[in-house]
Amino acid sequence: MSLLLVLNIDIGSFVIVGIGLLIVVLAAERIARVFQKVKLPLITGFIITGIIAGSSVLNFITEESINKLEFLIDIALSIIAFSAGAELYLNELRSRINSIKWMTIGQLIITFALSSVAIYFFANYIPFMREMSVNSKIAVAILFGTIFVARSPSSAIAVINEMRANGPFTKTVMGVTVLKDVLVIILFAISFSIAKAFIVGEEIGILFIIILLFELILSFGIGIIAGNLFKFFFSLTLSSKIKSALIILTGYSIYLFASFLAYISSQFFIHEIIVEPLLICILASFVITNYSKHRIEFSEQLKKVAPVIYIIFFTLTGASLSFHVLMSVFGIAVALFFLRLITMFFGGVFGVLAAQDPKEYTFIAWMPFITQAGVALGLATIVANEFPVWGHSFETIVIAIIVINQLVGPPLFKWSLNLVKESHLRAQANLRQNKQDALIIGVESQSIALANQLVKHNWKPRLVSVDDFMIDDIKDFEVLRMKEFTPENLKKLDCENVEVVVLMLSDSKNYEIAEIIYEHVGTKEVIVRLNKRENFNKFHKLGALIIEPTTAIVSLLDHFVRSPNAATLLLGMDEGQDSVDVEILNNDIHGMRLRELRIPSDIIVLSIKRKGQIIISHGYTRLRLGDIITLVGAEKSLEEVMFKFET
Repeated sequence: MSLLLVLNIDIGSFVIVGIGLLIVVLAAERIARVFQKVKLPLITGFIITGIIAGSSVLNFITEESINKLEFLIDIALSIIAFSAGAELYLNELRSRINSIKWMTIGQLIITFALSSVAIYFFANYIPFMREMSVNSKIAVAILFGTIFVARSPSSAIAVINEMRANGPFTKTVMGVTVLKDVLVIILFAISFSIAKAFIVGEEIGILFIIILLFELILSFGIGIIAGNLFKFFFSLTLSSKIKSALIILTGYSIYLFASFLAYISSQFFIHEIIVEPLLICILASFVITNYSKHRIEFSEQLKKVAPVIYIIFFTLTGASLSFHVLMSVFGIAVALFFLRLITMFFGGVFGVLAAQDPKEYTFIAWMPFITQAGVALGLATIVANEFPVWGHSFETIVIAIIVINQLVGPPLFKWSLNLVKESHLRAQANLRQNKQDALIIGVESQSIALANQLVKHNWKPRLVSVDDFMIDDIKDFEVLRMKEFTPENLKKLDCENVEVVVLMLSDSKNYEIAEIIYEHVGTKEVIVRLNKRENFNKFHKLGALIIEPTTAIVSLLDHFVRSPNAATLLLGMDEGQDSVDVEILNNDIHGMRLRELRIPSDIIVLSIKRKGQIIISHGYTRLRLGDIITLVGAEKSLEEVMFKFET
């Protein structure tokens, strides 16, 4: 009876703590949005809300509550590792593998080595390190050095998407960012074991190295098993919510297993067998991303789960901090921030020179790697939990550095992208020339309606009138007048550079213009509104796309009768849906199979046109440069895919 009473008290206490956390998390989400409006990162809003709600200010989240909710931190760390591993898709790194290799070596080894050495020699200026022994100072220095290497893939992706950046510099940055987060987990596992040995006075000899290698190999093995377990889960016909729950459960189970293994091994052996849960999680994610057909679904499930988990994690992390300690170490954090920048600068110079990349990259190669977030914070949390005497001071300094990095990193990354001319802001964009122009010849009610529809889809149509029919109150697009159509006049209209010319005049006039375009201009697409069926063949010989109004409406009604869902989808009549033709211009896409493309699951590939011919496509169809791929899906997802296929 007394046991049940205790259990009820524990459950009741846990429910109260959970409700309190929920209220704070909801507040953190709202407050973070305010931070975002003033161009500050969301993570900063979460951490500051946590600090205010924590024991050092309002005490809404007490230290006792944080201890009870520690399992949420383990879950969050596993999701962070899964997300990092899911970004490492080898097929997308092929074209820049040499640059990625050398830049990773430079950023990993040089940043780690120089940071560790510098922190060791300046240990007396860091309050919690002053009274430490030499071995303990070495341990803390290498832990700092390891965390300095960590980067934030999510922040890098956000900047790249915002700037619509693409090119060799961008591809190298993305490859290095993702690869570093995988390697930094391995480096942390090694550094963490060495640090513990130094602090507890354990001898580092041959046996220690053998055990360390065994633990790493064991972690790799468990990671591969977990990855195959994910493949099994995702092969089952389960709902999205169940799959999300399985991801969370698997991540937490890995942490439970690591703790259980350490406890059991300590009972039977002199040395605890330590496997690194972060390494296991990142390898599991890597396996399902690169060696299964479920990578897209897995990635999308992570995107659904991660935001809520991250809010909880960063808010709890902030709540565990002392505001007074944070203020007292902020000066040290600024100094260490500049130390990290210096080491990254030398790492960037080494990477550019070793890979023989363009000289213009030499002094800016470090700029994209400043921002830090989940992985760095996760590693700091592990250190704080393992070494409670000084670990929280260590974690506080790291968090202060991360906040500074979040503020400074994105602007410098954007500046470097502009400097190498790889940013393509949306206002300039089309598939090839970043214009999305259409020239509509003939002014009437239908052409005006077409121009208005194109404007809604961010195109820039221009209407050309051949008579005195002009409209003065149109503001969304330009209306021009032209009496005579010659090669010279069409070139004055910049006809050769527009995406599409639409001819909406009489058949004879349309043919005259289409023939000039065919022989002298070479516009990519010419669309003709046909008036008489007997003129179909001569337009067809010019390669024009032909719309015959007399039969088009019947054909459209026929499709609506026989397949209303398909017709609605193709015409983009569903809210938020659209269809586009995208030309493959990205060298990394060349040679990839359709099934290897990481495109959102709400995108349907309708057809592939190669050298003017529609080819029958399937999952194993290899894409080629210049292919025109027709896609249907959500507008936001289509924008993402169009960006991926651009050069």
